[in-house]
Amino acid sequence: MSQPKSKILVTGGAGYIGSHAVLALQQAGYDPVVLDDLSYGHRELVEQGLKAELIVGNICDRTLLDNIFSSYTIDAVMHFAAFIAVGESVSEPAKYYRNNVAGTLTLLEAMVAASIKRFVFSSTCALYGTPEFVPITEDHPQAPISPYATSKQMVEKMLADFDPAYGLKSVRFRYFNAAGADPEGRLGEDHSPETHLIPLVLMAALGKRPDITIFGTDYPTEDGTCIRDYIHVSDLAQAHVLGLKYLQQGGESEVFNLGNGSGFSVRQVIQAAQQVTGRDIPIVESDRRPGDPPTLVGSSEKARTVLGWQPQYDDLTQIIRDAWQWHQQRHG
Repeated sequence: MSQPKSKILVTGGAGYIGSHAVLALQQAGYDPVVLDDLSYGHRELVEQGLKAELIVGNICDRTLLDNIFSSYTIDAVMHFAAFIAVGESVSEPAKYYRNNVAGTLTLLEAMVAASIKRFVFSSTCALYGTPEFVPITEDHPQAPISPYATSKQMVEKMLADFDPAYGLKSVRFRYFNAAGADPEGRLGEDHSPETHLIPLVLMAALGKRPDITIFGTDYPTEDGTCIRDYIHVSDLAQAHVLGLKYLQQGGESEVFNLGNGSGFSVRQVIQAAQQVTGRDIPIVESDRRPGDPPTLVGSSEKARTVLGWQPQYDDLTQIIRDAWQWHQQRHG
């Protein structure tokens, strides 16, 4: 008899990064079950695109979590069900602490009660704040400058405490700017409202927005605009599968940065998008936004060494091409 597939609960699996992780899990021979309240996720991506099981519900619902863990033999949890808009977290911090912190605590308590010991966490490079040096390594000092980043830091602290107390092992991935889309066009980025640069640029190329705003042109960078480390979402998803396998093989709790180790400026992203799309993208220059560091570039040497992670799509043109294919399908 063949071995039953290992069941993995993926919270937020109907969202951007979560859905790509579900696809990567399926391709690696796992059986993902998605929990998503669909406040930002997309039902059709899970049920039609991925043909995965979807449970509609919230991580704050302890009764639901207990029911899931008693009804399914869950081997591990991958957690993507966070609110991520930095600006909104400043104006509505309660929303972020309730979902990102209290919700995750509820999830972890339910896992402990059900003796589920493996947790892969979607964290963020935002908890480093304004970097003291680049590329940023995992031991860089933490100085979050938004409630969003602080909420992720709080969860990381909880995970560090849950390991010695309850034996819950975790991999925490701090990633830089997720971008791109499934190269075969099955999944992509569709936030509402959209706040990420590459989809905003592509929406301008499609004529769905009048222009793209550059916030700050006087940064101490080569062309005066902010530099960011863009990582293809499919590479991110692959790292999560490797993190899961690492825990299944008895790995200790660990934290990894995920980035390409090279940065691109806002102007470079817009120029690359104009080349990929063959369209003119109108630009509006504006003042700096508060809290935007000039350069954010991460070192992922540790993930490469420990997990054997090798990004497959680290070319900016490829990242934008895959995203463009998706946006044309979705919004063209």
